[in-house]
Order: sequence, then structure tokens, then C-alpha cells
Amino acid sequence: MVTRDRRLQRPSAQIAVADSGGDGVAVLLTHGAGMDHTMFDEQAVALTAEGYRVIVWDLRGHGASTLADGVRFAAADALADLEALLDQCGVREAVLVGHSLGGNLVQAFAREHPQRVSGLIVLDATWNAGPLSMLERFALRLAAPMLALIPSTRLPRLMARASAVTPEAIARTEAVFARMPKTRFLDVWRATVSILDPDPGHRSPVPLALLRGAEDRTGNIAAAMPRWAEAEGVTEHVIPGAGHIVTWDAPERTSQLLLAILEGWVRGRANG
Repeated sequence: MVTRDRRLQRPSAQIAVADSGGDGVAVLLTHGAGMDHTMFDEQAVALTAEGYRVIVWDLRGHGASTLADGVRFAAADALADLEALLDQCGVREAVLVGHSLGGNLVQAFAREHPQRVSGLIVLDATWNAGPLSMLERFALRLAAPMLALIPSTRLPRLMARASAVTPEAIARTEAVFARMPKTRFLDVWRATVSILDPDPGHRSPVPLALLRGAEDRTGNIAAAMPRWAEAEGVTEHVIPGAGHIVTWDAPERTSQLLLAILEGWVRGRANG
């Protein structure tokens, strides 16, 4: 289990962290917008049981992590938090696993700090460097204003139903979304869009794996991830019967795939 609770003090936030410790390969799990570390509960248990050092955290302004009054969520701050987190844990390099916004953040981090990243596993997130059609650009610009029109009392349920497929996952997702004020959620959404930086010639500087739920209809993920996989020459792992919150819609299958990917990389390193 991931039981070593820590607090990372940052200039405008306090970050909640849990670290299983040990000398296994470090795997840092970063959740998506509006969620918290609990979305990886089942995967953290599975990874820890196989000897990996698992680190989970709540992004600033999410879950048990705070954000100072008057400070808005920004991607640059979250990326700086990630680097500070690795430093505090004494981890020189780690496999970064990121879901949705977390997937966008770890892509950006690996691009800026490849020496700190031994592998990148992206779950249900779009391709930061991927080309965007005019329609996709228009949809991105329109998303935040459209979300702003939805009453705050209805937003968590609507977002949960759009994100998850199974009744249990929908209920869990709605409960987590409901904890975040609507104004902050809109800031987080805008931060997600701000990370996108089309550069069709860019390729991942570290080993990359891609995974999504077959029923994920969020943004352009279902269209962009296959193009991304083809450009990088990697397999796109698609989990049937799962939506955007793949870790809750299909927890066992997600854990199995993460372990298979990690074990393949570990074996590759040993044979290399």
C-alpha cells in the first residue's frame, strides 16, 4: 500500500503526497482535471505488490492539496510542483503515468526534463504536439465558455456521465468532481488547453506507452491517440467497455496493462 504521507510546501500551494518507498523502479501517478489520487487506488496497490516504488499526489487545488486564495491554477505551476516532488522524494528519474490533464502534464515534463523520466505512460489524454484541425481548434476555444454556462449544481453529474461508463465509476467520479468549485474547474480546463503545443515533428524523448478506454469521447482523444501511436511507432492499448476514467471503469485490466508495459521496459533495460 502507498502509506507514507507527506506534504510538499510550495510558494502558493501545499501538495499532498504518498510514497510507498523502497528501492524498486519509481512510478509517479498523476491524475486528471477535477480528480485526485484516489483514481489510481487499485493501480497503486497492484504496482506496489509487484515491487515498484509508487508515488501518488494531488495536483494543487485538487483533493487534499491546497491553493492559496486568489491564486489561479496554472499548468506551469503544476509542472514546477512535479519537479519539486521528485526532488523531495529523492527520485532522480521515474516512470511518469498521467491521466487526462495529468497525461498532458507528464508529456510536457518529459519534453523539458527527459533526464528525469525513464518512461511515459499516457492514459486518456490528447497528444500535446499533435496537429489540430480547424474544427478541433474551434472546439477547444468553445469548451470553457460552454462549460461556464452549465449550472454548478449540474456540472459534476454531467461531467461524470461524460467521463465514466459503469454505474460505480460514474458515482465515484461525480463525488470527486463535486468537491471542486466551478471557477477552479474552469481554470483547470483552460490550463489543460494551454499545454497543447502542435509540433508534428516532435517525438517522445523517452519510452512511450498509450492507453485509453474504447468509449472515451472526451475532446479529440479517440481520434488523436491512434495518430499519435502511429507517429511514434508504438501500440495504442484500447480497453473495451471503459470510458475516459479508465482506471475506475476497468481497474483490473488497466492495472494488468500498466504492469505489462513496465515489465517490458524493465526487461528491455536488463537485456540492453
